[in-house]
Amino acid sequence: KQFMLEEILAYNKKFVEDKGYEAYITNKYPDKKIAILSCMDTRLTALLPAALGIKNGDVKMIKNAGGVISHPFGSVIRSLLVAIFELGVEEIMVIAHSDCGACHMHSEEMLEKMKARGINPDYIDMMRFCGVDFHSWLDGFEDTEKSVRGTVDFIVHHPLIPVDVKVYGFIHYHCLMVSLCHWDTDTIPNEKNKAAFYRLPLSFCGYILSLTGAPFCDK
Repeated sequence: KQFMLEEILAYNKKFVEDKGYEAYITNKYPDKKIAILSCMDTRLTALLPAALGIKNGDVKMIKNAGGVISHPFGSVIRSLLVAIFELGVEEIMVIAHSDCGACHMHSEEMLEKMKARGINPDYIDMMRFCGVDFHSWLDGFEDTEKSVRGTVDFIVHHPLIPVDVKVYGFIHYHCLMVSLCHWDTDTIPNEKNKAAFYRLPLSFCGYILSLTGAPFCDK
């Protein structure tokens, strides 16, 4: 039986032989000067770029479980800082989605799954003793909108994010009507902008995708 990796490598070999990569050649600088923090969900892999009209070279894409920031100096913030200071990013989009695997995720349940897969419980206890907070590290979120607002707020208030970088939050719904609920920031500290919600219908593959939401302002 052929392993999936072998199938992928076989496809890659033919892709290179056929010079399929030529259609994707670009440089390291994002043409739209945007960084997107999104979930690693497989349903978004092709759908999200298609829905936003994004092609190779347009944006810097940062993905993790839930599209969240779990540490002020972790890999997500590091990637955003590189995108801003080294690659010219001027705007950040935080895009979560409905039916996310990180929603309602609980650390204790995951730890039990680890033990069932053979992870030594002593390792877990040792990490707890050393100060690892599995609750804050592995727990998901209960409210998607609250999670996105929190992530946007986290970025906006981060001391290393410049005040002129605009930050926006979205929720992507998986259904025939796919929506992105959008807000950005408005006069938080250091005169960072917050914004309102607006509506922009799009068409995609026979379905309707839209940026929707009722106007609001966070003061």
